[in-house]
Amino acid sequence: MVNIKTLYFLFLTLIQVYLAAQADYAPFFFDNGPYSNNGNMALISLSEDLPIGTQVYILNGTDPEGDLVTFGISFEPGKKEYFKVDPQSGNVTLIRELDREVHISVEKIRIFVTDTNDETPHFGNISFIVDVSEDKPSGSSIFKFNAVDKDTGSGGSVTYSLQNVQASKFAIDRHSGVLRIKRGETLDFEKSRTHFVTVIAKDGGGKYKGKEKVHSSSTTITINVIDVQDTPPLFIGTPYYGYVYEDTFPVSSLITFVAFTKCLHDGSFVISNTNGSVIVLDDPIHLKKELYELKIQATETGPDGKLGAHCTTTLTIRVVDLNNHPPTFYGENGPQSKFELNMYEHPPEGEILRGLKITVNDSDQGANAKFNLRLVGPGGIFRVVPQTVLNEAQVTIIVENSAAIDYEKYQLLAFKLLAVEIETPERFSSTADIIIHLLDTNDNIPRFSSDYYIARVPENSPGGSNVVSVTAADPDSGLWGEVKYSIYGSGSDLFLIHPSTGIIYTQPWASLDAEVKSKYNFYVKAEDTEGKYSLAEVFVTVLDMNDHCPEFNDNIFEKTMIIGAPVKVEAVDYDAEEPNNVVEYSIMQTDPDNIFDINAATGEIKLKPYIKSLDIVQNITKQKDCKWSVVIQAKDRGSPSFSTTAVVKIDITEETRLRGPMAAFLLQSRDNPLKALGVLAGVICFMVIITVLISTAMFLRNKKSNRITPARRIIKKRPKDQHPRTARTAWFKLRRTSNLSEKFIITDHDQNCENLNSNNNVELPAPPPPCAPVLPPPTKYLVNPNKIELNLPTVSGAVASKTNTQSLYSKNPNISTALVSELKVKLEKKMMDANTYHI
Repeated sequence: MVNIKTLYFLFLTLIQVYLAAQADYAPFFFDNGPYSNNGNMALISLSEDLPIGTQVYILNGTDPEGDLVTFGISFEPGKKEYFKVDPQSGNVTLIRELDREVHISVEKIRIFVTDTNDETPHFGNISFIVDVSEDKPSGSSIFKFNAVDKDTGSGGSVTYSLQNVQASKFAIDRHSGVLRIKRGETLDFEKSRTHFVTVIAKDGGGKYKGKEKVHSSSTTITINVIDVQDTPPLFIGTPYYGYVYEDTFPVSSLITFVAFTKCLHDGSFVISNTNGSVIVLDDPIHLKKELYELKIQATETGPDGKLGAHCTTTLTIRVVDLNNHPPTFYGENGPQSKFELNMYEHPPEGEILRGLKITVNDSDQGANAKFNLRLVGPGGIFRVVPQTVLNEAQVTIIVENSAAIDYEKYQLLAFKLLAVEIETPERFSSTADIIIHLLDTNDNIPRFSSDYYIARVPENSPGGSNVVSVTAADPDSGLWGEVKYSIYGSGSDLFLIHPSTGIIYTQPWASLDAEVKSKYNFYVKAEDTEGKYSLAEVFVTVLDMNDHCPEFNDNIFEKTMIIGAPVKVEAVDYDAEEPNNVVEYSIMQTDPDNIFDINAATGEIKLKPYIKSLDIVQNITKQKDCKWSVVIQAKDRGSPSFSTTAVVKIDITEETRLRGPMAAFLLQSRDNPLKALGVLAGVICFMVIITVLISTAMFLRNKKSNRITPARRIIKKRPKDQHPRTARTAWFKLRRTSNLSEKFIITDHDQNCENLNSNNNVELPAPPPPCAPVLPPPTKYLVNPNKIELNLPTVSGAVASKTNTQSLYSKNPNISTALVSELKVKLEKKMMDANTYHI
C-alpha cells in the first residue's frame, strides 16, 4: 500500500514538471470576423480619401500565459509605409495618403511580442529532501537544482546561491545549481542528522513596466544525514511540528524523517518507509481536528536488511487556517448585498429596525474570522450592534437620532454596512447597501413667513378692500400639508380672511376712519387638518386722508390787544396725521392792511414793529375806538389743502401803568376771568387761615397768662413848627368816572401853603384859575388832639385839620390852583402805585 501511494505521488510530480516545461505558448489574435474593427487585421478595406491621422483599426490579441502583449507592423524593404501601430494599445493609424488609382495597398501583418522581466525563477517544489550518508567525501555533489524563468534574455537567465553561506557545510555552483558538500567539511550523523539549506534562484534582471526589476525565489532542501551503523538511531531536533494549510494539496509531504518508520495515525496521514516523508492524504478542509499527534518510530536496518535498534518520537501536526474568506452578509434567502426597509419618520430613539434581518459570517477560523462592523453614511442617525464580530453574528441597527430621521429633509436614507477584518494583513472586507424609505407623519405645524404683518389702508376705503396677504407653510405632505386661515381678536371685527389664500379684506360694511381709530391689531391662525396651528399678529394702520377743514375756536372772534403784546388765534384740524392736521395762519383782509403781522405757525397777531403807541394807531385810521375787523385764514398742509376763514375783532388799547407780577397776571387773565377769580378766592382763603391761626395763638397765650394785655401805641412827637393834622374825609369826593385821575378831587385853598409831604416837587406853571370848590360840610365828630391822626394810604400827603384849613382860608382866600393840580397828579400816581402794591 505504501509503495502504490509513493508511486502515485511521483507520477503527479512528473506530470507537473512536464506541464511546466510545455507551458510556453505564442500569443494570438482574436478573430472577430471580417467586418470587425478590432482583432485580426487580415482583411480590411479602406477608402482612399481617408485623412492622415485617422485610426483605421485596433489590433487585439492575448498571450495564453497572461504575458504582456505588444503590437507592431513591418513592411517589405523598399515599400512605402502607410500605417503605424501603437505597441501598447494596438491602435493602427494612417500616416500616408491612399490613392487607389496609383497603388492598391496590401500588407502582411506581423505581431512582435517583446519580452519584459515579469517572470520569477520557479523551482519545481517548495522543498526538497535528500539523503546523504555521513561518510560522503568532501566536495561530493548531493543534489542539482533547476529553476526555470520563462523570460528571455537576461531576465530568463538564472543564478543560484545559498542563504547563510558562512554557517553552512554546503556550497552550490552558481550556474549549474549543483549542491555539493563544501570542501573541508564532512557530515556527522551523531552531531547533526538533518541539515536545512535554503537555495535562492535569481534572474539576470530586466525592465518591467519601465523600471529595472530583478526577480528571485527560494526553496529549502532537507539533507538527511544517513547514519553509518555505529550508533543506535536517534531523532534529532525533537519535538517535531508540522503544519497543514488550507490550500495544501492532498498527497503533499509535510515533513521527512530519515529512518524506517512506522506511523500510528487515524487514516489522514501516512509516512514513507523509504524516505521518511509524512504525507497528508485528505483535503485539509475535510480534517475534523485542528491538532494531530503522530507517533514516529525509527529503526536501524543493517546491510542485510535486518532490523536493529529503534527509537520513537512524537510529530505534532497543526491544521492552519488561511485567511481566504471575506466577511459575507446573508439575508433570509442566502447571501445578500442590498437590504431595503420602509419606516415612519421620527421613530423613538433606541428603537430597533426590525424589518432588517441581516446576518454576517466569516468562514475562516480564529483571528482570521474577527472583523468590525460600521455604518457609512449620514452620521449620528443609526448605530450598528455588535461592532466587533467573531465568525458570525446577527446584525442589529438601532435608532440613535430621531430628529434627523425627517421625511421633510430626506425621503430616502442610504447607508453602507461595512465589515472589515481586524487582525489580518489582507484586511478583507465586504459591504451591503441599507436603503430606508421614510414615510411621512404629521409632525409639523403650519409656520407663518413672519411673526407679524404690517399693513396700511387709506381711510374711507370701500368695503372688501385688500389689506394684506399672510402666508403659512406646512412641510408635511398630502392633507397634512394643507393650511386653513382664520382671524380673531378684539381688533378683527372690521376684517375677514380668505381661508385658503390668506388674503385679508375689510368687511363689506366696514368704514375706516383714521380720526376715529387709526390702529388695529389682531391675530391670524394657520391650522392643518389635525388642528395643529400657529399664530401671527397683524398690525393695520389706517392712513389719514385730508378730509377735515381747520376749525377756529369759539373765543377768537373778539380780542383785546395791548400795544407791544400779541393776541393769538387758534384753529384745530381734526385729521389724524401730519401734514393734514398742520395749520398755517395768514391775514386775508384788514383795513388798513399794513398794521398787523401774524405768525403762520402759532397764530399770534402782532402790530407792526413801528407801531409803539396808541397815538400812532389813531393817526393811521380815523376810528377813535381803535377796533379792527381782521379776516384770518387757517389752512392745512394736506393734499388737497383745506382752509377756513374767520373775522376777528381786535380792540387795541395802550399798556396800563400797572407793574409787578400781579399786574402781569391780570393782563394775562383778561380773556379768562375765571382764572383770576380762582386765584383771588385762593388768596382770600389763605388770609382767612392765617387770621384764624394768629387769633388762636393769641387766645391761647392770653388764657395761659390769665390777663388781657392792652394794645401798645406809639405816639410820635410832633415838631413844634408843624401844624396839627386832622383827617377830613369830606375833602375828597369819589365819583364813578372812566378816568382814574378823576376819582379824587382835592381842593387847595392856599397856593403858598407849606409842602406837607416834603417831596420837593417843582411848582408847575399855573393853569387858568378854576372855580372855587364848595366848602365841605363841618365834621360831625370832634377830633381828640391826644389821638393819633389817621393816615389814608391812598393819599400821597397828610391832610390838614379843620382848624388849620379854616385858618388857611381866612389868611389867603385866593388859593392857587397850581398846587391843586400838582397834588391831583401826584395823588393819582400814588394811588395807582398803592393799588399795584396791594394787588
